[in-house]
Formats: sequence, C-alpha cells, structure tokens
Amino acid sequence: MSSVASVLTTRRQAGSGALIGYLPVGFPSFDESVDAAVAIAENGVDIIELGLPYSDPVMDGPVIQKATQHALANGFKLRHGFDAVREITARVDTPVLLMTYWNPVIQYGVERFADDLLAAGGAGLITPDLIPDEGSDWLSASERTGLDRVFLAAPSSSDARLRQAVDASRGFVYAVSTMGITGARSDVDQAAKVLVSRLREAGCENACVGLGISTADQVREILAYADGAIVGSALVKALAEGGVDRVAAVARELAQGTSRAN
Repeated sequence: MSSVASVLTTRRQAGSGALIGYLPVGFPSFDESVDAAVAIAENGVDIIELGLPYSDPVMDGPVIQKATQHALANGFKLRHGFDAVREITARVDTPVLLMTYWNPVIQYGVERFADDLLAAGGAGLITPDLIPDEGSDWLSASERTGLDRVFLAAPSSSDARLRQAVDASRGFVYAVSTMGITGARSDVDQAAKVLVSRLREAGCENACVGLGISTADQVREILAYADGAIVGSALVKALAEGGVDRVAAVARELAQGTSRAN
C-alpha cells in the first residue's frame, strides 16, 4: 500500500478523515516554504500537497497564482521542488505529493522526474491537466518507481471518465468540488457529494475533495462522505499574511474538522 493510501486508511479506521494541505514551493522564500510545510504537518495536516510554481497556472485562483508568480520572480527552478521534498521528508513523516502541471515534467523528462522525486522521498504526483489516456509515460514511470498518481475527477466527468480516473489513480482520486478555479468559497458545492458517490460506484476506495474548502466546518462537512479534504488557498493566504506561525495556526484550526460528522 502506498504511504498516502496508508494514511487515508489509518484515518478512516480511526473514525476520522484526512486533512490534505497545499502550499507552493518557494513562497515567500524557499526556506519559508519548507518551514511552512513542516509546520502544517506538525499541526494536523496528514498529507502535504506541494505545488511547483508554473508560468501558466490555468486551474489556480488569484491567491495561489500570486504566490507562485512571486516564487517564479524570486528564481524558482524545478530542481527546487525536489530539494523541498527532501528537506521536508527529513523533518516529518508526512507523505508529500507534488502538484504539477504536465509540461514541466515533459521538459524535465518523465523517467528522470520520477527517479528524482523518488530519491527525494516524495510520495507521488497530482497532475491536474493530465488525463489518464494521455498519460502512458507517467503510468509506466510510476509503475516502475511505485510512486502514487492522483488524477482529477469533476462533476462534469462522464461515468466512463470517472472509471478511467479510478482505475489509473493510486493513492486517491482528487474530486473537484465545483467547476472553475481554486479559491476559498463560503459554501462547498453540493456537487462534491454527488461526485464522490459516483466515484464510489465506479470502484473508488479513496476519494478526496478539493477546491473551495476554507473552514473546519467545511472540512467536517466533506469528511462526512469523503476520505480527505484538500485545503489550498486558505493556507496560502495565511502564509502570505502572517508567515509560518499564522499558517500553523490555520492548519490547527482546520484540523479540528477532521472528526467525521455522524
């Protein structure tokens, strides 16, 4: 069993769900991004989603776009992602998934990317703009290395597409709670619950919901039917406004929602 799936299983058996936290590498600086990732892991985040800044972040909302553009302006290079994974996993046992658009992986070399991620201690990849039927190179590389591969499922996905995402994913399937870009919302879309139900019908064991989650109550709401709640913009905003101490406090607040609702 993958380290990510193991965490999700352990949390489920304990009668709770997992909190997955996103932060970008290199924001506000490389060292602070590593410290922030460690801090959220030490304050209730069960799985870290570490974003690689990219020049064309089509799925990211304004908070994350601003942070990643800041990192790029400060000289972020792809190799810094592996450095960050190595430093984080040396300090905490929390699994680290890289979130990356697919073009940088192609430019780096898929096999080389997989090898370097494995060597750094990474758990796998979340690939928001890669669909399974166009991901044969990554499927092959992840099989060879044992890395997790997390594909996305959206409310608009056909049943066939959902089955494809379930069959191709390892670790979990990333259920997009609402159509559009990332960013905190006051209400988590009801479509998320329907989507997770459809994923279960397609054979999905681990379904985690992201896009728009920003409060402990929303985490609790999601974990009443899903295996994990993914929080990004709320953590990035906290880091931007109050540094490592503030993002640690927000992670601690969000983690209060990981006890499943009855």
